[in-house]
Amino acid sequence: MHKLVEFIRSIYVLVLFVALEVLAIGYYARSSYYTEARLLAHSNRMLGALRGLSADVRRYFRLEGENRVLLERVAQLEERLAQYEEADAISRLQRYVADLGDSKYRVMTASVVSNSINRAQNFITVNRGRNDGVIPDMAVLTPDGAVVGYVVDCTERYAVAMPVLNTSFRASGKLAGADYCGSILWDGGDPHAAIFAELSKYAEPMVGQEVLTTGFSHFFPEDVLIGWVESATMNETRTAYTVRVRLAADFARLTDVILVENRDFNQLQELEHGEGVEQYLQKKQ
Repeated sequence: MHKLVEFIRSIYVLVLFVALEVLAIGYYARSSYYTEARLLAHSNRMLGALRGLSADVRRYFRLEGENRVLLERVAQLEERLAQYEEADAISRLQRYVADLGDSKYRVMTASVVSNSINRAQNFITVNRGRNDGVIPDMAVLTPDGAVVGYVVDCTERYAVAMPVLNTSFRASGKLAGADYCGSILWDGGDPHAAIFAELSKYAEPMVGQEVLTTGFSHFFPEDVLIGWVESATMNETRTAYTVRVRLAADFARLTDVILVENRDFNQLQELEHGEGVEQYLQKKQ
């Protein structure tokens, strides 16, 4: 009891002050309609702010659930996007095949099973093989029709291709709009660029100029896009250019390809390396 009295005695001044303030505010509020309206407006504004704060707090604690819903929605959209991209890739492949029509080239589509870009000897494996009509020396192109490489071996169900990103790769190339040709190879460095070597000093390559296939190698149809001129330097003897070519094929994102067979390939190979040519050369000697 003594402690309670002491406590009341210690705070009675504060209690008295608060009581007087309440009485004063009540009297002031009832002194006129104007003051009553102002106090009511202030109290409503404070009440609104408190309600807004309370709503923000409740919204904050609901964020985890909302984030979960958003993540599920994003996953659904990603799945739909993947389906759309797959359908679009198949559609582009079919359009490209249809555009080729009847010619000396036989065309089929395939999907990439494995691919590497960080080695000196890179290879690409596709899900087509001898059972599907795949044979060695078939050209491999991107769905947009850019050079990828050519098939070097196959089994019943799979085939392995040597891409441009292999230091053993060789193909002939030319500058668009010109008759100057050279050799396409890879130096084992940048997976986005190849070397266009032995280009005549009269070629005058320009940055951005297209580099195309010549058709001389028999692997690729003529005028297939290889890439674009990035830079060009003259060799030490100033007899030829060495051109750096930005590749049109993005090997890091390669998922689908087109396989192209030159129906005349074997016939040309037999003719060029046949007994008739050897006998002719022996006669000339």
